[in-house]
Amino acid sequence: MEAIGQKLLIVEDDPGLRNQLRWCFDGYEVLEAGDVESAMKRVRADGPAIVLLDLGLPPDPANASEGLKALGQIRTVAPHSKIIVVTGNDDRQNALRAVAMGAYDFYQKPVDADVLRLLVDRAYNLYLLEQENRELLARQTSAPLHGIIAASPAMLAICRTIQKVAPTSASVLLLGESGTGKELLARALHDMSQAKGAFIAINCAAIPDTLLESELFGYEKGAFTGAAKQTRGKIEYAEGGTLMLDEIGDLPLPLQAKLLRFLQERVIERIGGRQSITVDTRVICATHRDLLALIAEGQFRQDLYYRVSPVTVRIPPLRKREGDTVLIARALLNTLSRELGKAQLSCTPGALQALQTHSWPGNVRELENRLRRAAIMCESGQITAQDLELDSIEVADSPLDLREARERAERQTIHQAMVYADGNVSRAAELLGVTRPTLYGLLNRYEIKV
Repeated sequence: MEAIGQKLLIVEDDPGLRNQLRWCFDGYEVLEAGDVESAMKRVRADGPAIVLLDLGLPPDPANASEGLKALGQIRTVAPHSKIIVVTGNDDRQNALRAVAMGAYDFYQKPVDADVLRLLVDRAYNLYLLEQENRELLARQTSAPLHGIIAASPAMLAICRTIQKVAPTSASVLLLGESGTGKELLARALHDMSQAKGAFIAINCAAIPDTLLESELFGYEKGAFTGAAKQTRGKIEYAEGGTLMLDEIGDLPLPLQAKLLRFLQERVIERIGGRQSITVDTRVICATHRDLLALIAEGQFRQDLYYRVSPVTVRIPPLRKREGDTVLIARALLNTLSRELGKAQLSCTPGALQALQTHSWPGNVRELENRLRRAAIMCESGQITAQDLELDSIEVADSPLDLREARERAERQTIHQAMVYADGNVSRAAELLGVTRPTLYGLLNRYEIKV
């Protein structure tokens, strides 16, 4: 594999040796650093694929302490970079220690240019292979629909629904809190429908009532003051494609009647016009409001509700999408790293825990805003809970301890069974599918009182 333009960082305090090494790596974009501080600046700014790291760096070039310190920091900031440590010919112990800390390989001085080039090329080939695997895995597990990142059962079920509905012409109603991705799902549905027309979206809450009718249906020349020419509305622009009416719960009642006629007959009339215009477009509606409650209050037409909701998709808020918060955060950080020209950004364990425990009232939109600010402001390449302006949470060395999680779930299930059985051990044992002696043993183990 060619390495043309791929970045290789040489961290070496000897300028003569750095210059010598530079000419060994034709085809690579060679970067240089002479100490830990300048090396970390290069790593954060450029995200090199390969780092050639001398363990003997100032201010203590006689020992490996500074080099090992740099190794740890590079592994944190750029976990996918391949690090090859260069040591003295009698320093095998520190070389092995570096490999144990995550270095790809080590090489002992004096330098043989051909052997070192072979090591670097092999490391680069592995870097490319791992990068391809990460991208493939991300496409398989994180993008069931274009633009949608999900692994939680609730969202995967929604994605399957969208895939089933997309080839049909059925209208779809998307219900969910603000920021849950209603427009993304609508666009995914449009893309999978293979419609020849455009995807047109309009937010019914963002346009004044006096202008909304003309935006939707268009107008004829002279229909009102300022109508200097005939103008098509959003519905006509969506001919052969998809019209998304976002926040349909805010649509005024007079317009609801006009929209209902369009959905029933598939014809419109521009404001000031008398000609009926046939429009073939699929309609997707979305809202964060409770339409049934609005119907009860007389603010939304029941007949329109039935027209727009043959297929209703309820999108769960981010706080109820188990595991999706971290998945989405990592995908957003990948995008932000490229957009801001930074090395690969990641989150500390404390930040990951804070992401999972925050309630996210603004859902994915709030998550994206917090991550963008943190990505701009953070200096280490690792985003902390403080960077996210979330409460820091103490995380154990192994926050994903399977035994503890299993015991916690078992304790909770036994407690629920005892509640359902009103304290009757025999009945609770039947509910749990275990014998009474087994249940008594579990009650004693978890100190659950009968």
